[in-house]
Amino acid sequence: MSPVFQGMLTIIIGVGGCVGYFYFSNMLLDKVIFPAKGPNTGRNINRANQVRPWLFLFPAMFALGLYLAYPVVGSFWRSLFDRSGANFIGLGNYIDLFSEGTFRTAVINNLLWVLFVPAMATFLGLLVAQLTDRLSWGNIAKSLIFMPMAISFVGASLIWKFVYSANPDIGIINSIRDAMGLAVLDPLQVRFWNNFFLMFILVWIQTGFAMVILSAALRGIPEETIEAAIIDGANPFQVFFKIKVPQIMGTIVVVWTTITILVLKVFDIVYTMTGGNFGTHILPSYMMTYMFRDDGRATAVAFVIMLLVLPVMIWNIRQARNEMR
Repeated sequence: MSPVFQGMLTIIIGVGGCVGYFYFSNMLLDKVIFPAKGPNTGRNINRANQVRPWLFLFPAMFALGLYLAYPVVGSFWRSLFDRSGANFIGLGNYIDLFSEGTFRTAVINNLLWVLFVPAMATFLGLLVAQLTDRLSWGNIAKSLIFMPMAISFVGASLIWKFVYSANPDIGIINSIRDAMGLAVLDPLQVRFWNNFFLMFILVWIQTGFAMVILSAALRGIPEETIEAAIIDGANPFQVFFKIKVPQIMGTIVVVWTTITILVLKVFDIVYTMTGGNFGTHILPSYMMTYMFRDDGRATAVAFVIMLLVLPVMIWNIRQARNEMR
């Protein structure tokens, strides 16, 4: 079957199925279950109106349960078995994980990523948003800074692999070291610091995202508050840090937590640049090393990642709700 025809058939069946579900479920509710006739007409109408929202929510709830809740429960259950999937070992995979040095290194590296990448990307995005708003060619500058967002993580990693190349004719770092008469080295093999070289790739990508969101927030600040601060004698730094930043703090927090969630899920950069070697493993890349040889261990790592992401997501949702009030 042609892929185009498959796509059209899927859309027709999907949309038609949704329309048919809502039409026939409404008809069943109003005419069969709670018919609006007889001595209980008023009570039946009230009951139907109480049930109707849940009827409309059912497809979404069913889809979430099927594609979200079921895989979570299934993954946790699978993590309680050995690599063959036949022998129940309880929390054995989790005990082995926390006793393994590479796993502890991955957790520490993940903590470094969570602390450095969101902070640096948000700071640079806020700085660029403020500075470009004062330039006549600010929109061009914003477009150039936003461009890395259009590049996949693997593509960005390959670009920066040339930047970090140990060949002085290619790598910028080694070209500078060679010009200064220093020995050539491979930045990706320098333990501890190589993690920051990898982090900067994600900062380079996410700065554009932070800039766009924060630029819109800065433009939404009422001009009256800024003019009042200037009349009172505030200098540009005071206007920025004491007037503007407090008013967009909610947006800054949302950008920060959004990037944090992304950081906890990223593995492409590490997998492409170093494969987790030289002490650069993070939890997703560590999980990939077991993906095709020990499914129980891999699902245990995946469940740990989910537990780490969950509090950040809940907090982000609460912040978003507070912003809407």
